[in-house]
Amino acid sequence: MSDLDPRIGRREARRRQIRRRRLTATVVAASVLVAGVAGAWVGRSPDESAASSPRAAGPKAEPGAEQATTEAQPEESAPKPRKPSSRTTLRLRETLGGDITPKSVASSGTGLVFAQNMMYRHSVSVYDSRKLELEKTISDAVELAEFGYERYPGTSLGAPVEAAFSPDGKYAYVSNYSMYGDGFGPEGDDECTPASGFDRSFVYRISLDTLEIDDAYRVGAVPKVVAVTPDGRFVLVANWCTWDLSVVSTRAGREVRRIEMGEYPRGIAVTPDGEAAYVGIMGGDYLVRVDLATWETSTIPIGSGPRALEIDPSGNKVYATLNLAGRVAKLDLRTGRVKTVATGTRPRSLAIAADGKAIYVVNYESGTVTKLRTRDMEILQTIDACHLPIGITYDAPTRRVWVACYGGAILVYDDRR
Repeated sequence: MSDLDPRIGRREARRRQIRRRRLTATVVAASVLVAGVAGAWVGRSPDESAASSPRAAGPKAEPGAEQATTEAQPEESAPKPRKPSSRTTLRLRETLGGDITPKSVASSGTGLVFAQNMMYRHSVSVYDSRKLELEKTISDAVELAEFGYERYPGTSLGAPVEAAFSPDGKYAYVSNYSMYGDGFGPEGDDECTPASGFDRSFVYRISLDTLEIDDAYRVGAVPKVVAVTPDGRFVLVANWCTWDLSVVSTRAGREVRRIEMGEYPRGIAVTPDGEAAYVGIMGGDYLVRVDLATWETSTIPIGSGPRALEIDPSGNKVYATLNLAGRVAKLDLRTGRVKTVATGTRPRSLAIAADGKAIYVVNYESGTVTKLRTRDMEILQTIDACHLPIGITYDAPTRRVWVACYGGAILVYDDRR
């Protein structure tokens, strides 16, 4: 039994009931308020939320001061994908002249193009590949004794013919058709055999930093094409008159091996993985494959008079100009199958686009440049170029094709659209 008066108990019960109802109403109202605030906050964009934050708002503007506003910046559009080279068109951009007689042109891939002017100018012309301006003319005069060849006193001259670049972008290697000066005999000639007795020549190393000759390597007689292995360890040189291949060690700084080739070796293509090099034997109808680990050789038939070679990015296809036949050959290294296409009279040099979808050929006696699609060897363009186009290179950074005209000019074509 309770000690309280029953009436007091009923009043106390009613008061408690009223307090509970008030408390419940307060809780419900608070919940509605919180939900409304949260909904308003969530409904704002991140930018609005940051702008309403005291930290993000920054100092309050003085009365009458102009409020700074931030305009919405348009989103950057994604760069348009490049057209494959098989769908672009060569368009003449520039003709370069001056004191030049270029036998070849070669892109460094790092912003420079070298033009080799043979014994007619005793120089290498170096161009900025973007500005299309002459950077420097490098004389081929050297003091060979300074490079350890004391049997050649005084100043010697060369005859720059072809160039290749180290994969690290530090050096160019330039072959000299012949050398002139004390200690050298008669000038080299294309009509020759190993018994002709022409003097051995030199390959120059040129620093791409200073554009100066900083070393020289003695190789065979009348060297022509040079190539550098992907690891940068070796420079390979096709010696026209001694019918062999010089292997120059860049570490030792000298020729370390000579490999017999056949009559008149010229073009060289090295596989991207560095496993093998292919050499075109212009006096025959085949390529010589050189295993770059064992230095063993084998032959692969391709067609009469292979002169210049290129290899595709996959390392499975070799392209060759067949000078006498007036054709360009595509050799599938996996099957040995060869397909040839007529391009013009005396196709000399060729270049391949960076994506491997097109090749470019100069037809020496036709005075034309031919562009082919590599997939099926379909001719995409044949354009009149110049008198005696003889050298060609593809500059990947600018997607331009440079053509050396033996008469004294260089043509530069855009191939981007």
